[in-house]
Amino acid sequence: MSEKSSSSGSDEDVDPESGQPVEFGGVLSKWTNYIHGWQDRWVVLKNNTLSYYKSEDEREYGCRGSLCLSKAVITPHEFDECRFDISVNDSVWYLRAEDPEHRLQWIESIEVHKFPSPSLSRCCDLRACGRLLTRLQAESGYGSETSLRRHGSMLSLTSAASALSSTSTSSFKKGHRLREKLAEMETFRDILCRQVDTLQKYFDSCADAVSKDEFQRDKVEEDEDEFPATTRPDGEHNHNNNGSKEKLFAPASPKGMNGIDFKGEAITFKATTAGILSTLSHCIELMVKREDSWQKRLDKELDKRRRIEDAYKMTLNELKKKSHYGGPDYEEGPNSLINEDEFFDAVEAALDRQDKIEEQCHSEKVRIHRLAQVPTGDAFSTIGTHRFASKVEEMVQNHMTYSLQDVGGDANWQLVIEEGEMKVYRREVEENGIVLDPLKATHAVKGVTGHEVCHYFWDTDFRMDWETTIENYNVVETLSDNAIIVYQTHKRVWPASQRDVLYLSAIRKLLATNENDPDTWLVCNFSVDHDGAPPTNRCVRAKINVAMICQTLVSPPEGDKEISRDNILCKITYVANVNPGGWAPASVLRAVAKREYPKFLKRFTSYVQEKTSGKTILF
Repeated sequence: MSEKSSSSGSDEDVDPESGQPVEFGGVLSKWTNYIHGWQDRWVVLKNNTLSYYKSEDEREYGCRGSLCLSKAVITPHEFDECRFDISVNDSVWYLRAEDPEHRLQWIESIEVHKFPSPSLSRCCDLRACGRLLTRLQAESGYGSETSLRRHGSMLSLTSAASALSSTSTSSFKKGHRLREKLAEMETFRDILCRQVDTLQKYFDSCADAVSKDEFQRDKVEEDEDEFPATTRPDGEHNHNNNGSKEKLFAPASPKGMNGIDFKGEAITFKATTAGILSTLSHCIELMVKREDSWQKRLDKELDKRRRIEDAYKMTLNELKKKSHYGGPDYEEGPNSLINEDEFFDAVEAALDRQDKIEEQCHSEKVRIHRLAQVPTGDAFSTIGTHRFASKVEEMVQNHMTYSLQDVGGDANWQLVIEEGEMKVYRREVEENGIVLDPLKATHAVKGVTGHEVCHYFWDTDFRMDWETTIENYNVVETLSDNAIIVYQTHKRVWPASQRDVLYLSAIRKLLATNENDPDTWLVCNFSVDHDGAPPTNRCVRAKINVAMICQTLVSPPEGDKEISRDNILCKITYVANVNPGGWAPASVLRAVAKREYPKFLKRFTSYVQEKTSGKTILF
């Protein structure tokens, strides 16, 4: 699986216009369904949305699904270092990266898109303020020095400052956001800076005029000392040749130096500073209110987080107590997200895969020859003296009484499948939602005896040769020559949980009470408890009560010929009462039983025929 990313979602990689993280994309494995499992998909993270496409080349055809990350919950997997899950309400995406580093990179990028950092928010606010300032300058006409000249009168500048101040107040009353107040502050600052420059020019001009005036006065006084002139008593005027009066110094211009209206500029400067102070006051009030609001929101979020953490811990404890599943980690349970049809399809697909694997290994298995001493029938006729002997005898008698009864009458047995000599019956029973259907199968197999069939069914040395559902097994305790306690785990069939079984297995020969009736061979397996194999959390402990009951029928050979395998026929009655434990859909369990039990009987009896072919008949 390849992994590549088109860009990074760190704080430095932001859109210069929006201030948001740039697009982030790459290949991730996404859990598609129970049939196809993990599939590579092109995943794109953009604008707080996570989308996926079948491939990068097919982006132009549109995404196949998307999630809004505002309320998304990102959960790194507990055991799989490359996997993380993203859930939004009831929608869950199961994703796998190429390695743990890429997983961390994706998680961090998603978090950046989900919760932009404060620095990103500040940058976004400042950019917005800058854009608003430009707009205000363009609309108000105070964006350049020429505009100041255009609005140079005291009336226009004062009116403009008052308008800005009233706008600030009205915007505050309307609840405008803080960034708009900051934009107004930027506008006032620009106006104030230009007014300060204007006033500074005026003061510089005044200083130059005063210097020139003092220089002129000094020069006139020197001239008067050298050339006394006719003066009036007030000493303010000279007489020219025409007899008119002439001022010694030119009167000050009403506009001041360089045509600047000093009084108007001073009033406007005062109005601008008043507007700044007013807006600043509003900003402070807004920030105080926001601080209170933020504190309340923070307290609310902290309380919400505590509740979520408590709920998470409770849910985690519940998950440890009962089965629960979802996505690629589905485990059977009443809260399953898939329906019964999907459940059955998944189980059937898994069983088909197991069958293919078994077919590939079958040729190797049949080449394995095990030499084992088969005890004589008399060794299995005794009841035994071990601690479970009475329980074994009780189970044997029950099977002989009820299992060999006819399937007709009031037993309510339903014929579910018939293939040649084999017939499978079922009686539907449920308890607390768990299927406990008893199953009974009858079969007739040529060329083998009841002793041989029961021997290969009971002896664990041959178990793995014909049993395809077992993952491993071990003999926990040997009670006697014909009774053992066995622990075995069965292969997991997804989405069902893995099962294990702990049972006592006993083989018995029951002599016929009538000389015309055949002897009966029986193997009974029933669940027991043992300290050597306690239940574990890894598997669901199933309970079983199974019996293989066999009788051998012999047809007389022709003439003086010896009895051969062509003359023998084994009648088999197989009964099974299984409590699977846990929970699985009833229709699925029944469908699987209908499929697997006939396959098991045919596979096992064919195996016995192969193992006994050409060997001495064991009665």
